[in-house]
Amino acid sequence: MGRGPSAFNIVSVVLGLAFLYAPIVILVVYSFNASRLVTVWGGFSTRWYAALFQDRQMLDAIWVTLRVGVLSATIATVLGVIAALALVRGGFRGRLALAGGIYATLVMPEVILGLSLLLLFVAAGLPRGFWTVTLSHATLTLAYATVVVQARLRSFDVGLEEAAQDLGCPPWKAFVLVTLPVIAPAVAAAWMLAFTLSLDDLVIASFTSGPGATTLPMRLYSQVRLGVDPKINAVSTLLIGLVATGVIAVYLVQQRDERHKRLGLGHT
Repeated sequence: MGRGPSAFNIVSVVLGLAFLYAPIVILVVYSFNASRLVTVWGGFSTRWYAALFQDRQMLDAIWVTLRVGVLSATIATVLGVIAALALVRGGFRGRLALAGGIYATLVMPEVILGLSLLLLFVAAGLPRGFWTVTLSHATLTLAYATVVVQARLRSFDVGLEEAAQDLGCPPWKAFVLVTLPVIAPAVAAAWMLAFTLSLDDLVIASFTSGPGATTLPMRLYSQVRLGVDPKINAVSTLLIGLVATGVIAVYLVQQRDERHKRLGLGHT
């Protein structure tokens, strides 16, 4: 029989998990703190959640952030699917240049990307606001969505789509009815990743936002500079719950897809 994990490995894993998740656990616990002092425990209370839903500026920032996240993630995912198809199946001459242009945002500092987008919007005469932030976040997350979908398309059996076309399906219909359902978990994962990155962004939104387009990270950053408000713990806990729910949902979808694959192979 093989030896179990050593004490060093166990301690390393425990310390690593503690380093990653202890700050999050502390934040969640103190979001239920009755005391206004974030470092002093004053008993269990949900008063800061009630206060959060009475803070109009914070609610507006949350609403803007959610709308920007949903729209930018949808735009990035649709374009990412198209880009992934072009990179995996396309044999055109500018394929390498397209890949370089898409993946540039993966390595480009966000400060440079934010400044570049700001100059683009100014040159185009677009007023900074909700749509400039949305387009900026779609630009930021496009490469991530492309990478996720591209990885799934590389392992897709093109013969299934070709068989559908041989039976009379137009190419677009074969993609919608055959390819898209198979790669749907990857598309969902790409959307969730893009949405999470949009929720997290502060730098690019600071460059491209305008009146009436203050995102939640911008609001939190401006308030933290004046002192930690307990409502920040509450809204952060809600965001953690939202993202965790989305990640679990995507994981369950992927697991269901894997089970269906195994069952299909078993029947064949």
